Amino acid sequence: MKARKSEIIKELDTKVTNAAIFTINKEDHTLGNMIRNQLLKDPNVLFAGYKVPHPLEHKFVIRIQTTADYSPQEAFMNAITDLLAELSLFEERFKDAIKEKKEGGD
Repeated sequence: MKARKSEIIKELDTKVTNAAIFTINKEDHTLGNMIRNQLLKDPNVLFAGYKVPHPLEHKFVIRIQTTADYSPQEAFMNAITDLLAELSLFEERFKDAIKEKKEGGD
């Protein structure tokens, strides 16, 4: 089975300072919501919102606005890095719980 590769397109938001719009292809609400929630944990992110333009299109658009000394691209990359770390920890704990359950522990 061939792995899916998401394509990310970045464009500056000319209406607002220090804002950018990222279009992520071949993904949906699942990843969009996870990234948005991670972005909102960052105190340097002033706004983070996403939308799926049409239900039949497999892409979402996320808009990020940050403080003056922090770029939207930095925020986006940091959110993805932090999200990957959280998911790795979740996976590790989940596997430990399954292993413990199989061994008869509570």
